[in-house]
Amino acid sequence: MQPLPRLLLAMPLICWPWVAAADVGLATSKNCMGCHAMEKKLIGPSYKDIASKYKGQKDAESYLQGKILKGGTGVWGNMAMPASANVSDAEARKLAAWILAL
Repeated sequence: MQPLPRLLLAMPLICWPWVAAADVGLATSKNCMGCHAMEKKLIGPSYKDIASKYKGQKDAESYLQGKILKGGTGVWGNMAMPASANVSDAEARKLAAWILAL
């Protein structure tokens, strides 16, 4: 295999920590981490549990984007998730994609 194709194949592995860190920063800045953690349940489910629940569903990203923006209740128990008034549509889409990639 030529050196360039090897580098291109390795790019997702090289870039992954930066991409993940950028979205943890967004989740932190939007106060998402007050209720959610990466691997354990806090007030809401962990990000990894959310990713696992919706893995493979074709509309999962838009569904989660809507939940982030509008909030909801009943999916993970009785605790309501409030609407995220401080999150834009683009930020909600980015957060949803990041969660599903975990």
